[in-house]
Parts: sequence; C-alpha cells; structure tokens
Amino acid sequence: MIQDPKTLSLKPFNLEHLLETIPELERFNFNIHSSSFDEPIDSSNATPELWSHLVSIISDNYEKYDGFVILHGTDTMAYTASALSFALEGLSKPVVITGSQLPIGMLRTDGKENLISSIEIAATLPQVFAEKRGEVCIYFDGFLFRGNRTIKSSTQHFEAFESPNFPALAEVGVDVKFDLDHFLEKRDEPFCSKNKFSDAVGVLYLFPGITMDTVKATFSNSNNQLYIMRTFGSGNGPTNDLFLDFLETQINQGKVILNITQCDRGAVDQGKYESSGAFKKIGVIGGLDMTFEAAITKAMFLLGQGFSGEELKHKLTEPICGELSI
Repeated sequence: MIQDPKTLSLKPFNLEHLLETIPELERFNFNIHSSSFDEPIDSSNATPELWSHLVSIISDNYEKYDGFVILHGTDTMAYTASALSFALEGLSKPVVITGSQLPIGMLRTDGKENLISSIEIAATLPQVFAEKRGEVCIYFDGFLFRGNRTIKSSTQHFEAFESPNFPALAEVGVDVKFDLDHFLEKRDEPFCSKNKFSDAVGVLYLFPGITMDTVKATFSNSNNQLYIMRTFGSGNGPTNDLFLDFLETQINQGKVILNITQCDRGAVDQGKYESSGAFKKIGVIGGLDMTFEAAITKAMFLLGQGFSGEELKHKLTEPICGELSI
C-alpha cells in the first residue's frame, strides 16, 4: 500500500517501479523479475479467484525461477498463504509471502526490510530444500513462519503475525537461522498445482446466548456443503437438545461440520468435556489445532477437488502440508 498525498488514505500501489522504490535490491547478486496485477487490490478484497490466479502464475513460471516472493496486504495474508500451501503440491521451491504494516512510501516503513529479507530467504531456501520439502511461508518482522500455521495477531505492531501452535521456521537477526527440524520432510513427488477452490463453505460462530434463529439463518444457504463451527475452549458449545438435534439433522442431510476453536492456542479435543463429546457423538469433525484460516481454505480446496462424504471428512483431519498436528 502507499499513502495518497492528497487524501492521506491508503491505496493499492502498482510495483512496476520496484527497483526505483527499493534501490537496495540492485545490490543482490540475484536475477530478480517482478510482475504485478493490472489492477492491484486491497487484500480485504481477496477471493478464491485471486488464489487461483497466484497458483497459475507460480505454476506457469515454476521452472524459470529458484523461488517466489509474493507482496500481499496483511489483512488476508494468512488466508492466501494457507490456500497456496494446499494448492501447490510437491513444492520443492520456496514461496515467501510478505508485506508491511506501514506503507512502502513512509519513512519508517517495515516493508523494505521485510521484502529484502524475503528475497534473501527465497534465494537461500533452495539449498535447505535439497534435504527438506518446499513450503509456502510468511516472513514478517524477523521471523519465517509456515504459512498455514500463521495468524495475524496485531494491527498496531510490526510483529503482526504469530504461529501460535508451531515453531518459527527461521529467525532473522545478524544471521538467518533456519530450524531444519521443523521443515516438512522431503517426499518423492512431482510438482503439481491445483487451482480450483469452492466457496460452498459457511461459518457458525458460537457465543453465549446464540439463538436458534441465528443458527438456522447461518445454515440457510442450501449450496453450502461444509460449515466451520467456531467453538469455545477445546471444542465446546451449547448442549441443549434443540441445538444438537438441529446440527445432527444437518449432518444427516449431508452437511459436514468442522469444529475449530476460537482460541489462538491449543487444539480441539472432542470428548475432553461433555459438551464436545456430544458434538463428536452426532458426527461433528474435530479440527485439532488448525487455525481458522487454514481450516476454511483447506475446506475450500478439498471441495474444489471434488471430495465429499466420508472421504472429505477423512481428508479434513489428515495433514496435507503440516497444517495440523496428529
């Protein structure tokens, strides 16, 4: 983003003149090529179509480059990182997503350091990936995180992102220190991109006093095949008969309900408490320690690949690329 000098509001910035904006990049001994969308957007307008477009760009240029850096607004960065991690199968090259809290044109912007470090990391990681599997990552304020484990946790601080349930993959100070033990293990599989996502997903966010009218309204879209239920603590929620009977009816009619905690840290453990045990009994799927961002993009991805029924339920709780812990 860049600040409009007249209105002082933030607007998307076309990075056509990237090297003019950050001349330090010319000091790298790398061949750096850049491209931007014809009409840059605020990341709040991100859609599954955007993810598909990014997947296509990487796929079309996969053999030309050693790594990829994506500049992205912070608001939906964790969603894009999660979506790309599922769609870029057999990845053996780094995809590093970064951005900034302050616009690139401001004196104190964090964007320059984030971009410079991201490019250096993307150029270094292919050596790491000789032993490990490629990953889609987020780099921000000195830390490299697995993209599908990351959440945006602050609107005010430069350390805007966290990986609450998984360690950082690298820490950047005077040196770049990679934690090789936490990278995905290498697998013998070819690169394959899949850029179909489905929007047939809904979200039921529980709160004390939620009415059945609100619950029913949430499930009123007949096109939705899967619902993510945001629950309390380790997967708990109301256990009154009306609520449980309604959820069970939806499941019996073919809807899939995935239980994801509202807490940033920890995991859903259906059966630890009586209320979550009731969810398990009627067929709600426990989402373990997936972030909401990973859960919803994984659901969109799996539905986009045509999974349904019991196979879909199994895939939701099976790690594809390190997004959950078993």
